[in-house]
Amino acid sequence: MLKSTKTQLYRFGYIYSNQPMNKIMNGYYIQLFSPHGLIRFTDPEIGRDKDTGGQVKYVLELLENLSRHPQVRKIYLFTRRIIDKRVSSSYEKEIEEVNEKAKIIRVTCGGNMYRPKETLWDHLDEFVDKTVRFIEKENDFPDVVHGHYADGNYIAGQVSEIFGMPFIATSHSLGRNKKNILLQEGLSPEKLNEKFNINRRIAVEENMIKTADAIIVSTQHVIDTQYDLYDNKDEGRFEVIPPGINTDVFYPFYRFDMPSFQMTIEQEQALYRVNSDIERFLFAPAKPLILSIGRADKRKNFENIIQCYGQDKELQAMANLAIFAGVRKDITQMPNDEQEILTKLLLLLDKYDLYGKMAIPKKNDPKLEVPEIYRVAARKKGVFVNATPGENFGLTIVEAAACGLPVVASPTGGPKEIIEHCKNGLLVDVDDPKAIADALKKIIAHQTLWEQYSANGILAVNQLYSWTAHANRYIEIIQNLYKQKDEDTISFTKKTAYGKRLTKAKLFIISDLDGTLAEGKKTDGLTELKNWIVDNKNKVVFGVASGRNKEITLQAFTDYNLPSPDVLICSAGSEIYYTEKLIQDHGYESYIDYQWRRNELQNVLAKFPGIRLQEEAAQWRFKLSYYVDDSFDEDDIANLYKYLDDKKLRAKILLTENKFLDLLPFRASKGSAVRYLSYKWKVPLKNFITAGNSGNDIDMLKGKLKGIVVANYSPELEELKKNKTVYFAKNILSAGVLEGINYHMKLQE
Repeated sequence: MLKSTKTQLYRFGYIYSNQPMNKIMNGYYIQLFSPHGLIRFTDPEIGRDKDTGGQVKYVLELLENLSRHPQVRKIYLFTRRIIDKRVSSSYEKEIEEVNEKAKIIRVTCGGNMYRPKETLWDHLDEFVDKTVRFIEKENDFPDVVHGHYADGNYIAGQVSEIFGMPFIATSHSLGRNKKNILLQEGLSPEKLNEKFNINRRIAVEENMIKTADAIIVSTQHVIDTQYDLYDNKDEGRFEVIPPGINTDVFYPFYRFDMPSFQMTIEQEQALYRVNSDIERFLFAPAKPLILSIGRADKRKNFENIIQCYGQDKELQAMANLAIFAGVRKDITQMPNDEQEILTKLLLLLDKYDLYGKMAIPKKNDPKLEVPEIYRVAARKKGVFVNATPGENFGLTIVEAAACGLPVVASPTGGPKEIIEHCKNGLLVDVDDPKAIADALKKIIAHQTLWEQYSANGILAVNQLYSWTAHANRYIEIIQNLYKQKDEDTISFTKKTAYGKRLTKAKLFIISDLDGTLAEGKKTDGLTELKNWIVDNKNKVVFGVASGRNKEITLQAFTDYNLPSPDVLICSAGSEIYYTEKLIQDHGYESYIDYQWRRNELQNVLAKFPGIRLQEEAAQWRFKLSYYVDDSFDEDDIANLYKYLDDKKLRAKILLTENKFLDLLPFRASKGSAVRYLSYKWKVPLKNFITAGNSGNDIDMLKGKLKGIVVANYSPELEELKKNKTVYFAKNILSAGVLEGINYHMKLQE
């Protein structure tokens, strides 16, 4: 059996490892995250806008090629579900099957409409929560999570912490580098942050560098230049793996002339479309073709390419020019930045009177047409130009090389590393139009040099930049993360994995603290309750719901020597934390943030009589706290509700001991927090036992929950005696809580 498995792995071109045999047979379950949407496997719209460039192409090809690896049992790509008449209905489909091991999972997040990725930051915690529920429903925990771009890395990092598996990150581009470029272009820091959420993105990237178990980069240049801008750069665990290309798709131009070669009908149609789209622009289509491909982005430097061609009559005589700048239908309906770029390209065509010499087609299908575009240019003995300065990698250079098309590119960044490895072109200052023109003329004019660059590129890509090589290295990284030094040791960063415990728990016990578990020095039954919780730790989740903030709540755990908490609900239900490490539930924050306008509330309450703002230490994002005058009563509370209603502001108002006034989001309460836990961790409400003693606990005691009211309860809880699911204990404090737990558990037997 072992021998045949090895043979199979070798046969598919994959490296066999010394990983235990059962792991090879079972394989890894990998989750990829690229949340912005407009990702589909069938006919992907690469270049449709600024969010559908190389990253989309990369994740789709990574998905497909890892699914072919024998040591991958399944791989899912998570992205955003979109229901919007402006885009194809294919993005509405919740699950798109790629093959028997690979799927695209679409998650509803931030509404249904398509929106740029910079506007998704406030909705990513919703994405995390729904991913958690997907994993729970599937009842299959991934072995690895892999984030793409800063937003995907945020999601993958959260899922990794929740369930305790390795976290792999790929940034594709980095915020600090983008910020520096845009500042140099004159954009103000305020406008930059407003438009791109750049500060938030950079903070996520700093944290990712510290927490990711492996950061995959395409070149050493990315580490040395872009990651070097980050404070945590020295903590990053970097792995250089160049992106692969599919050599069955990007194959040499001369294969077309081989006797045994046969094109599919789809390829024939793609080639016909490409030829038609290019040649309808040109007077002399047989001349060599200078080619550039990319989305309509200023950094692609298409303007310099047109200038170099337009200013050089000799070059115009030698060759034609074709620019494929993304996909467009009506420029006036495109985003402003893309409108500006495309308009400039057309104006340059007109300025240099390049009609009949320059083609600027409106579209290209990345799956079928782009490979044919490269091969058309190669058959015409043309040259590919990548004029992006300091590009991280330069996938188009590798694609062109695989098809046998020589390249001119920048002497910095990824292009420099690729051309030095492949020896398939010239490196020039791409900000100098004359330098570009001179390089193009040199390659086009010298047939021997052209042939040498063409052959070198084809050979090097097959050796260095195939997807098989990429997938083998990727799986090797996962194996190293899971490599066991002894039975209990793994090499990836230890996570709390609290999510696995919460999803598998049979019972949640959530109790109020003050007046329920203890009251000052009075702790009746506390020792017995603590012992019961410890004895049942494997099947019971223990949590506290308190009006205190997190620091004071944790201090109570120390003072009363309570067992380590699984869940903390603090600040009267406006915060949820997990474990003694206080890992915050950001999804709950997003949930209660709905219609919460804290600054406006504080401004209007400055004029309300009988209250004064508490100290800064008492305030937090979802709690606005005041002292009240001695005369403040129920009528004042009613007046306050009316006052806020007149201002069209919503808040939950809590008055404690007739001294302290707290305003919370109207969705926030202890009961809301408990019900959110039920939703997030897919635990039925009937599996929650809650305990309390005062009016602030009412909404977490009633409904489908199993409630306990301790004997020392406040009069306002009398109304709960009508509720059959609420047990009124004969004992006070913790003794009453344990009494109630035993009562409810006996009923379940």
